[in-house]
Amino acid sequence: MRLVWIVGSVLVFAAAAACSQSPQPTTTREPAVRPASTTLISTATLPTPMPTLGLAEQLSPTTTWNWQLAGSLDTSVDTDLYDVDLFDVPRSTFEELKSQGRIVICYFSAGSLETWRSDADQFPDHIVGSPLDGWEGELWLDIRHTDVRVALEPRFDLAAEKGCDGVEPDNVDAYLHPTGFPLTVSDQATFNIWLAGAASERGLLIGLKNALELIQELEPVFDFALNEQCHEYDECDAMRPFVDAGKPVFNAEYTDSQIDAVDLAAKICADAIRNGLQTLILSLDLDGSFRVACN
Repeated sequence: MRLVWIVGSVLVFAAAAACSQSPQPTTTREPAVRPASTTLISTATLPTPMPTLGLAEQLSPTTTWNWQLAGSLDTSVDTDLYDVDLFDVPRSTFEELKSQGRIVICYFSAGSLETWRSDADQFPDHIVGSPLDGWEGELWLDIRHTDVRVALEPRFDLAAEKGCDGVEPDNVDAYLHPTGFPLTVSDQATFNIWLAGAASERGLLIGLKNALELIQELEPVFDFALNEQCHEYDECDAMRPFVDAGKPVFNAEYTDSQIDAVDLAAKICADAIRNGLQTLILSLDLDGSFRVACN
């Protein structure tokens, strides 16, 4: 029932809008032009979410977390939840973390092609668009196309097989960026709902990454939110729907050093705690070189 409701809300929202890692060598692919035969996904085909096996009940606004996507993973951080790379972290590390009682969330990019990933050849040229500004070897995907979903399905399977408790799909606000495709807010909402369904079908938790304009509509089908720099950009109030729903909001702010992180914590942590956010101050490389937590 909630999926039917959210689809309707997104369509209304879209209609209103219409009325008003490791650096890799730069890829020189030209922005793709979508062929006439492209198949677009109708909201009528969206899967119905399945229960997440009680995992969602383990999450709350007080759930603590650690986020490390590069470098040698530090498994000694005493925190409720780890967010780590789906591909780079071995199954044995997932087993170690879960034996310690940790919830393990697995990161992958859903809205972009990372050319160094082992499954990069599963994304055909006609769905690959413009490079992401500032991220070498990463290119936007045409999220309207069935081939994107075909290529992403095995990633959800891999997450389940490796023992991830949930997933953190990245780059799910492509419609705000120069992707090489005429993506709309409705395209993005439909794709994000599909991601939520794909995770839920496998009993996986799923987080909504950034995508602030869609939070009100998409909160019901996501288990947590992950935001970057909401304190820096004065956007933390946008996360309120998740907090009000009793779901955690994980936020990361970035500095250049541990000393800077401690200084920033003195300025923002009281506000983070007051607003029910789990804010970390980290290196932009997310390599575990330092970590300051607001809790």
